[in-house]
Amino acid sequence: MRNTPTILHLDMDAFFAAVEQAAKPSLRGKPVVVGGLGPRGVVSTASYEARVYGVHSAMAMAQARRLCPNAAYLTPRFGLYRQVSDTVMALLHELSPLVEPLSLDEAFVDLAAGECGERLRALPESELPTRVRQVAERLRADITAATRLTASVGLASSKLLAKIGSDAAKPNGLVVIEPGTEQDFLGPKTVRTLWGVGPATAEHLRRAGITTVADVAEAGEAELVRLLGKAHGASLYAMATGQDDRPVVADRDVKSISVEDTFDVDLTDRARVRAEVGRLADRCVQRLRSAGRSGRTVVLKVRRYDFTTLTRSETLRAPTDDPLVVRETAGRLIEAVDTTGGVRLLGVGVAGLADFTQEDLFAQVQEDGRAEPESADTAPVRPEPVPGPVARLWRPGQDVTHAEHGPGWVQGSGVGRVTVRFEVPGGVPGRVRTFAVDDPLLAPAEPLPLVPAPAADPP
Repeated sequence: MRNTPTILHLDMDAFFAAVEQAAKPSLRGKPVVVGGLGPRGVVSTASYEARVYGVHSAMAMAQARRLCPNAAYLTPRFGLYRQVSDTVMALLHELSPLVEPLSLDEAFVDLAAGECGERLRALPESELPTRVRQVAERLRADITAATRLTASVGLASSKLLAKIGSDAAKPNGLVVIEPGTEQDFLGPKTVRTLWGVGPATAEHLRRAGITTVADVAEAGEAELVRLLGKAHGASLYAMATGQDDRPVVADRDVKSISVEDTFDVDLTDRARVRAEVGRLADRCVQRLRSAGRSGRTVVLKVRRYDFTTLTRSETLRAPTDDPLVVRETAGRLIEAVDTTGGVRLLGVGVAGLADFTQEDLFAQVQEDGRAEPESADTAPVRPEPVPGPVARLWRPGQDVTHAEHGPGWVQGSGVGRVTVRFEVPGGVPGRVRTFAVDDPLLAPAEPLPLVPAPAADPP
């Protein structure tokens, strides 16, 4: 471990919900819940105003609605979340070349690397805690200026302590754990604070009289190994005594890229199952290409009506990012799965990632006689459209624009009507209007930036 608190952990506060509140002035200071809105949906993120009512991530959306019926329930807008995340990560890279993203809203930063590290090393040791605190405060201010969002930061001599520090700083705070104070900081906290301690392990420890981190350290490694096994017991003792020498690793290697959908009603129609697998394969390839990657192994995930989950995979001859190859391979995998009783979840992924694509892999499916390149004459068969007029589907939180009223977002829809609130990020709460779902003047739109770009100087 280091003798200076130069490892920073940043965690954006209630990220998805906070983005929605920043984008929609009428939701500032109000409960907001983001996630799947169907009968089987789960909460992705809840704003702090919603958490007061007991709503939290991974909770069933139906339960969240019972606990907080007056919240705004919105579908996720991952494209916007990624844009905001890119802005935040760019600010982190300005501080150090060693940035280890954990998710869209969370990352470790090694302040001892790069120019920032050189400036810190030039300071007397007594000034370092003050200086790193100033660096962190400036970072939080820059993030708010660039995104209108807040972040919590932990600074410590190890990744473990920095992560626990940022959790303690929430919301919108900063905690600096100076070397020599680790045990004072960790000791009073519950065992659930430590990574890998879930409800079952915590209960097992409680029955042994161990409820705090100080109790874990006092119990000793030998007793913890006896209670939990060699690997878990030794790891828990190391964490409780603040031992963590893991470095910050830039550009962590992603092992796979996948997408999946849970359906409100179990799919029993075989043609519909095939169509959904094809759609998921296309989405997976979009993510693959956005990441600049290709992969050799196509993976299919199927959760059936009785909650049994199956995975099937096929490894190709070389890496690919070709949608036809992934779609055709996933389609072949689903044919080997019995879906008679119904399917509640489907997923398609690509593993064995690489940074290149085999040029002639497209010929692989041709020479095997499995498929032909898609063209006007040989396009793959897709489900027949449903006869009759198809009404537009407007999702809560969706960005729209109206030819007369301008940009806004969908508050809700039903019985042939859609309700839209017309407002923009950084503005004042806007007016609400209702239209027919097929109003020709209303159209889907791209999200507006949370902070408008500065106007260009006149020539």
